Amino acid sequence: MALHQAIQRVLLIGVHLEPLARTPTPSPPAALMPLIEAIAPCHRAFDERAIDYGHRYRSGFWAIYLLSAIAVLFAVLPLALGWDSPGHRLHSYAALWASCEVLVIGTVFAIYWWGHSRRWHGWWLKARTTAELTWYLPMLAPLLDLTTPAAEANWYLRVFDPGQPVRAADDEVAAQCARSEPLARKLLVNAWSDPEFITGYARWTIEILEQQRHYHRCVATRQHALLQRVHQVTTGLFGLTGLGALAHLAVHSIWLSVITTFFPALGASLHGAIAQSEAHRLGTTSEGLVGRLEGAIDRVRAATRASASGGEVAPLKVSIRHAIALILEEHKDWYLLVQPHRLRLA
Repeated sequence: MALHQAIQRVLLIGVHLEPLARTPTPSPPAALMPLIEAIAPCHRAFDERAIDYGHRYRSGFWAIYLLSAIAVLFAVLPLALGWDSPGHRLHSYAALWASCEVLVIGTVFAIYWWGHSRRWHGWWLKARTTAELTWYLPMLAPLLDLTTPAAEANWYLRVFDPGQPVRAADDEVAAQCARSEPLARKLLVNAWSDPEFITGYARWTIEILEQQRHYHRCVATRQHALLQRVHQVTTGLFGLTGLGALAHLAVHSIWLSVITTFFPALGASLHGAIAQSEAHRLGTTSEGLVGRLEGAIDRVRAATRASASGGEVAPLKVSIRHAIALILEEHKDWYLLVQPHRLRLA
């Protein structure tokens, strides 16, 4: 478990997240299995890289924000404990405590420098985009005109122009498309004249869309719960800070100074981390996408029924093309949402 996941799990202690029924694993048509297996190593490599760099980046900014608050605690705690007094028996260890504070601050700078120099954020975006695009190549392949050679290698740019994120990963995706096209042409030469393939392709598309709908419902539920819990915690911290400040009018205690110094620092750190994670916008976007995916599923089902009764496959192709465009649009929105962010010093 990555650090940011562990922190969020702690924050969500006591929060009841409604369990959601798991969707069945999508079952592709037999004609597409060799293509899926050929593309799988490329997808797996970029997916693993995206997960790795995503964990590093998100754990990095959560660590930076929380360590900044801990540095504040390290600065004021010796005063509250009286270690700064020459007469205190632990006064000789005050320098060691100061060294610990410097170590915490140094760790913040080290995470910041390491994340920038190793390009955690950039590699995360690039690898996630390439992983997403290679994952959907087998679904896109039947929509291509494979009867004649095309000047454009990238399948996405031949079907539609999905924008900058696709172009940013153009080299890797285009290379995979070029490697896969001879196999796709061989496998799909008579696919649209085979009723079994048409039925299996439509069912598989619906299963993938259902899987995406389930994923985004889980994202929306978790992000809203996390946002609400952090709001409750920060409200409590700032409330206690206010009470501590009022108590200063009647009671003069160094521990009240610790409360009124550390609590707002911790609240600000939590607020900064949750803001950088874009919990509100991710949750809202995923919540809206659930309904849009339901509409896409309904259109594919209607087109499938029309194809089975009338033999016309054009509406089915259009509905699947629309569903893939919706997925690409969601990824583009995510990309544009997190692309401006960098690892911040709190």
